[in-house]
Amino acid sequence: MSETANRPAAPAWPPAWPVVFRAFGRIGLLSFGGPAAQIALMHRELVEQRQWVTEAEYLSALSFCMLLPGPEAMQLATWIGWRLKGVRGGLLAGLLFVAPGAVVVLALSWLYATLGQVPQVAALFTGVQAAVVAVVVEALLRVSRRALKSREHRAIAGLAFLALFAFALPFPVVIGAAGLWGFLRARRANAMPPPPQGNALAESLRAALVWAAVWLLPLAGVVLWAPALYADIAVFFSKLAVVTFGGAYAVLAWMAQAVVEQKHWLSLTQMMDGLGLAETTPGPLILVTEFVGFVAAFQRHGPAGGLAAAGLTLWMTFAPCFLWIFAGAPWIARLTHAPRLAGALAAITAAVVGVIANLSLWFALHVVFAQLSRLDLGPLHLIWPDLTSLRPLPGLIGLAAAWALLRRHWNLPLVLALAALTSAVLTHLP
Repeated sequence: MSETANRPAAPAWPPAWPVVFRAFGRIGLLSFGGPAAQIALMHRELVEQRQWVTEAEYLSALSFCMLLPGPEAMQLATWIGWRLKGVRGGLLAGLLFVAPGAVVVLALSWLYATLGQVPQVAALFTGVQAAVVAVVVEALLRVSRRALKSREHRAIAGLAFLALFAFALPFPVVIGAAGLWGFLRARRANAMPPPPQGNALAESLRAALVWAAVWLLPLAGVVLWAPALYADIAVFFSKLAVVTFGGAYAVLAWMAQAVVEQKHWLSLTQMMDGLGLAETTPGPLILVTEFVGFVAAFQRHGPAGGLAAAGLTLWMTFAPCFLWIFAGAPWIARLTHAPRLAGALAAITAAVVGVIANLSLWFALHVVFAQLSRLDLGPLHLIWPDLTSLRPLPGLIGLAAAWALLRRHWNLPLVLALAALTSAVLTHLP
């Protein structure tokens, strides 16, 4: 038998629309476990099994998506859809990646806003909050293993942590400074891949104009004519979409502190409950923004207001993702071989370790202690726990969750469920 006869049959190209819909619908429904698991799932489904893109194309596109703000797994799915079926394929793939999780988060947000103050439900979420601390610590360890490969990057991570936790510098300033340092430190390449041929520049400009309008015209309309809360939500999450480098955990500390301490949309308890809910749903973790928008508006304008805010939040969070992909896709080969961009990304990724460390400590202090005060010493702005307000139960649940996740590698939804049930049972013991 010939060698050709032993090869697997080449997939139909381009695949039919129903086939594309089923493939990305399946990915959207099964995309649990954060970006690493989602990227692995897409690789198995689209590279290994369906052979819709090559290994080299997949890795190049993944590198490009990691240079962008926003959820890299969702943007990678959008690029593959664009590669298969153009802009309509990219839209389909991106929306199918997000939609299942968005529907689930909306339903859970509605139940939470309605039932969250019931004592039994509150006890369940106390356990979830404790487990969330362990989840963030796990993310910290995972990212640090990938990002801190040199003394310089470890120093960047440490400085980023101090800048946020001790000096309360704005998150965009910290990430921007790290990226600028990495960009300036990187060495120039002797040669660059050639730019795309044909009308790639015209296509990129057209896509940039169209998708900037899709994103910014509704933003302008909301700012001009909507009630103040909705205008504030639209502007805040548009800013968030531009600075979400390094994954969702990188921006959660800034978002949590802003919506809790500055805007007072949610309490810290509600913010951590939302993160716990988002951890148990498919889709990108940044869907926690939908929870924030819904609960903030629900408390002021009722269910209809919450629905409007949830839709507005999703638009401002994900419309920019389509802009980055459709405008930049023709230039992937050139951008992913640019050493200065690679240097900027490496420095930003190192800074993200410090950002997540700040988030871990900030969450842990608020979960384990009932009362904290702010300590201002010149340029230092620290939070300080009242040791007499120690809460032993959340602390013990958090330690048990960390053991289950880090040492035993238990499934995340199982750990969250066990933490919630343990808290509910022990809270209501006579």
